[in-house]
Amino acid sequence: MFSSLRSRLWLSYAFIIVTALGVVAMILFLYLIRNPILYRQTLEKLKAVQEVVIERENGTQSISAVAERASRTFDVRILLYSQNKQVVFDTHSGSEVGLPYPARRIFPRNATPLARDKNGANWLYTLEKLPDGSFLMVASPRPRISILSVFNDEFLPLILQGGIVALILSLVVAFFFARWIADPLQKVVLAARSLPSDAIKPVETRGPHEVQELTRAFNAMIARMQASQQSQREFVANVSHELKTPLTSIQGFAQAILDGTADTGASRQQAAQVIYTESGRMHRMVLDLLDLARLDAGTADITMSPVNVSALLNAVSEKFSPQSQRMGVTIEVMVSPDLPTVTADGDRMAQVFTNLVDNALKFTPRNGSVSLRAVAENNEMRISVTDTGAGIPEEAQAHIFDRFYQADPARRGGEMHGAGLGLAIAHEIVVAHGGRISVRSGVGKGTSFDVFLPLIKTKPSK
Repeated sequence: MFSSLRSRLWLSYAFIIVTALGVVAMILFLYLIRNPILYRQTLEKLKAVQEVVIERENGTQSISAVAERASRTFDVRILLYSQNKQVVFDTHSGSEVGLPYPARRIFPRNATPLARDKNGANWLYTLEKLPDGSFLMVASPRPRISILSVFNDEFLPLILQGGIVALILSLVVAFFFARWIADPLQKVVLAARSLPSDAIKPVETRGPHEVQELTRAFNAMIARMQASQQSQREFVANVSHELKTPLTSIQGFAQAILDGTADTGASRQQAAQVIYTESGRMHRMVLDLLDLARLDAGTADITMSPVNVSALLNAVSEKFSPQSQRMGVTIEVMVSPDLPTVTADGDRMAQVFTNLVDNALKFTPRNGSVSLRAVAENNEMRISVTDTGAGIPEEAQAHIFDRFYQADPARRGGEMHGAGLGLAIAHEIVVAHGGRISVRSGVGKGTSFDVFLPLIKTKPSK
């Protein structure tokens, strides 16, 4: 019953409230014992008698006559002390032992003023200094009280009237306060139990600031999870689509060989060539997918070491020299001679720029050019691969690094049509080096891919 957060919060608040009220009640009870209502009533009577006696100056009677009459009327003891605090007059001099001038004490606030006579008996008193320098004291024996009477007559009514009402109101407030905290958390729990459903909706942000922060973080997690699920579904659909075409070709030409449809040497050679080409395409796709999986999991083999960017770009250019000559495209490498080295995995970075240059050559027309530039700026190395091809539409640039994404038809065509994994792999490799990659392009204006690598030593992501 009391295992829920709401119940425990309410019980905690209730315990704190009861404890606080108990402390207040104890302090109140101790105060009432030390200052019961009978003491307060007696002191009020003494003050009233004191005022009556002091007003003697307005009449013709002496202070002793007024004091004697007031003493008999109100049953109090009245004393007059001289300037040197010696007893001058005492209405009970014959019946009571002497009551010396009370010793000067620093009373706590609201403390009961008590004086002791020569027998040690306690007297409640009021003391007033007169204009002539003498002191007037009105005293009465301290009343005897019973703790039980204080409890029944003073303490219990106050607790019943105020304490119980305060307790009930506090518990009601604590209940709603506990709900204010627990209800949003309960909604988060219910939403979490519904995962990984696609129909789950963001939880409304309510409650204290910390609970709202938790709810917002949970909603952000839901959004990321749903985006991840959508990406996985698209990934599976794209893999299935990309594998369907080569598998269909392989199956069709294999069937042609088996059933004798390819009955000539040339047709069998053609069927074998298609099977070989399509199986190679599937093999490359599988390798790319495995590479992406390792990069995603942080298990890809990345060995950091100083890399000469100039030598790296020249090596990539030489690798594509036969292909560029065959396609009629010029490759230029423009690197400053004082370019610093970067800390990176040379083989992985070669993979990145090989992919970028290969794409640039595929979509650059004859007599066009591909340039590789590198420059150090703002503690970064910016390496650009720029072509003079057809360019990429603006709406496609936001998705160019998505897996299996194919740009507009101007960048497709026959054997040049890939699976759309190369740029995704390049992006993951650059990110694993603590860098970033971006694209600048316009239709008919060519395309430039910019790779930014930090010049300081970085550790690869794991």
